[in-house]
Amino acid sequence: MTTALQLIPAIDLKEGQCVRLRQGRMDDASVFSEDVTATAKRWLDAGADRLHMVDLDGAFAGEPKNAAAVESVCKAYPQLPVQIGGGIRNYEIAARYIEAGVSYIIIGTQAVKEPSFVARLCEQWPGKIMVGLDAKDGRVALNGWAEDSGIDSIELAKSFEGVGVAGIVYTDISKDGMMQGFNAESTAAVAQAITIPVFASGGVSSYDDIDRLGKIAKHGVAGAIVGRALYEGTLELGEAQRRASQLSG
Repeated sequence: MTTALQLIPAIDLKEGQCVRLRQGRMDDASVFSEDVTATAKRWLDAGADRLHMVDLDGAFAGEPKNAAAVESVCKAYPQLPVQIGGGIRNYEIAARYIEAGVSYIIIGTQAVKEPSFVARLCEQWPGKIMVGLDAKDGRVALNGWAEDSGIDSIELAKSFEGVGVAGIVYTDISKDGMMQGFNAESTAAVAQAITIPVFASGGVSSYDDIDRLGKIAKHGVAGAIVGRALYEGTLELGEAQRRASQLSG
């Protein structure tokens, strides 16, 4: 039986504000809210059962820059599971987030540079470690998407089989924030190559995209991260989740 697709609202953090970027460009940011905790409550009230947060400043700096905002959300709404990525490059940072109540840690750049780091975290916190694969033209990008690693995204995904990774967030950078649909083909290709659940990210912007998610769920796509579409109103979370549940149930 196929598990229901999970739609996860995104809060991207830049200088303490809730923003959305276009194609990962820090100089092309739209500010949607200056109150991160209130934004989290908005999605909780709308029916979210998980929240995706990204420290954009941290991703570029290589260390957390918006950890206080993440911690405030965890403290205010402990019933809402939070997954956080961006700038998590060492054990101490991961431990800080886990102690703050974060449910899932997403390792991006460091997963590429030091895969054994992911394995060690999985041993320490089973079921709580995810990997973020941000790809452009099939290759993984690093350091806030500013650097092309030259590493094939599918081959990297395969390398985490059997380690204990709870999920992979797969982002097509060229689609992110563009409101033009997500890359269903590359997302499905990654999911088919591994047994780890894959979450689509980047460009999910319409109910047609929800239908496309339903079609690739059989390949191991567990759900999607949704950002700009929710903030701009082209998707309503409750209705989108209802359709997703019908498609995958």
